[in-house]
Amino acid sequence: MVKQWFKSGSPWIWMTGGAVSISLISVLGLLAMIAWKGLSFFWPSQVVELHLQGSVSEQVVIGEIYDREQVPKSRLEAAGFDLSEYDQEFIERLLLKTGNREYVELDFRWVLSTDIKKQSAPASLAVFERSKNGNFYGYVEQVIEDGKVVKENATERLYELVERAVELNEEALDLQNGDIGHINYELERLRLQEKGYVLDNALTDERVAELQSKREQLRDDYKVLEERLFALRKKAKRDQVVVRDMRGEQVTLPLYQVLDVWFPNDMGYFAKVAHYFTQIGKFISDDPREANTEGGVFPAIFGTVFMVMLMAVIVTPFGVIAAIYLHEYAAKNAVTKMIRIAVINLAGVPSIVYGVFGLGFFVYMLGGSIDELFYREAAPSPVFGTPGVIWSALTLAILTLPVVIVSTEEGLSRIPSSVRHGSLALGATKAETLWRIIVPMASPAIMTGLILAVARAAGEVAPLMLVGVVKMAPTLPLDGNFPYIHLDRKFMHLGFHIYDVGFQSPNVEAARPLVYATAFLLVTVIIALNITAIGIRNHLREKFRSLEQ
Repeated sequence: MVKQWFKSGSPWIWMTGGAVSISLISVLGLLAMIAWKGLSFFWPSQVVELHLQGSVSEQVVIGEIYDREQVPKSRLEAAGFDLSEYDQEFIERLLLKTGNREYVELDFRWVLSTDIKKQSAPASLAVFERSKNGNFYGYVEQVIEDGKVVKENATERLYELVERAVELNEEALDLQNGDIGHINYELERLRLQEKGYVLDNALTDERVAELQSKREQLRDDYKVLEERLFALRKKAKRDQVVVRDMRGEQVTLPLYQVLDVWFPNDMGYFAKVAHYFTQIGKFISDDPREANTEGGVFPAIFGTVFMVMLMAVIVTPFGVIAAIYLHEYAAKNAVTKMIRIAVINLAGVPSIVYGVFGLGFFVYMLGGSIDELFYREAAPSPVFGTPGVIWSALTLAILTLPVVIVSTEEGLSRIPSSVRHGSLALGATKAETLWRIIVPMASPAIMTGLILAVARAAGEVAPLMLVGVVKMAPTLPLDGNFPYIHLDRKFMHLGFHIYDVGFQSPNVEAARPLVYATAFLLVTVIIALNITAIGIRNHLREKFRSLEQ
């Protein structure tokens, strides 16, 4: 009976189904764990005040409880803690985020539960998110507006003053990165233009006068904008708040360094939900701060999507043309067979090898040649002869090229030969048959290859570390300065951001939640790109379904 059951093949069907189920459950479980660890970081946690005494001297600690764990008592005693009064086998210890970096050695610390003599969560405890030195925890003692202490409704006025300071800072930043940045960009272009005239031996007195006139106009504009910038900064520095920290000392915080303030112990459920989504919005739209351990990841999101779209634009025509040649035109001989084997084997080459190739061929050879031919005036500073977004896109295009070729060839092979013969019999040329019949019918397969290429390219990090990605990019590859798209610039990437925050950060505990949040965001971006490509593929499939009938 069992022998017949095995011969029927049912066990293998059950095993296959079980393996697929386990794989799906593992993937979904991993995604759920990343989502929980990453998204829970933005929820406004309760801030506690702990009175400690025991293995540490009597003191007060204020902070958020980040983690809890059970530690064997023997291990703690071996580390020098006196726990002779306790007979438990395990002792609980808490990881607290205490903030206030400038006044404590570390803004995270472990606390033994046996040392906690009193614990409370006063509603008046405030959390200040700052542009420097991370969060600050304490009690608001005074709100100072333009040198005068606010007597009535101090908390409501504090919210208004923080919002005012944030708006002034944002206006100053926009001015600095926008108009002032544009003037600096134009001054640099004029410098390079003058150097180009010198190299061409074409710098005449008229040109010198013209360049000088433009410079003077730009410098006059710069002075006006500079005065406006200083005025905005002066306005933003007007107000302060006095906070009593866990040492019992009063600290004056300038509000121009405060990005947000909230009282988590005094917030209702809906207020926490609103704060939660506000923090997620900031994470997506803000620039990173504090060596990537604070702030948002917008430049990394932009860089990832921009680079992947550029890669897709490059790899698609090359992959499709190569596949059409191999399937429709190439002779079926040993050479073609070897080329197909080589294409398939390219998919198995380690990605870092592509990075080394991209650095040597694209950056040094191709980019260096472009600089010699078209950007002599920029020497010795390289323009294209240095890692940049275009070289990253080209490197990943080569990395994913086999995927597009193989997928497109499979799509072409599924088109019946009767369709080709019918088109040729009606008088169409081979080129017309390809362009109007074959390629449209194979477009869903092309899109499938593109989906696979996008999924792989968005997750690759190793080759990008050699050909363009950086920890912090001062400007985006896209801005308002001519030619608007700057393919020579370096960029930030979500995958590299995860590596940098997770393994290069000096503050591991502060960076850990950001690793999960960024990983979840990267998965979300990849899924969004794939859903977009799948939507286009399904649209093409429906559009050209009539050709298949």
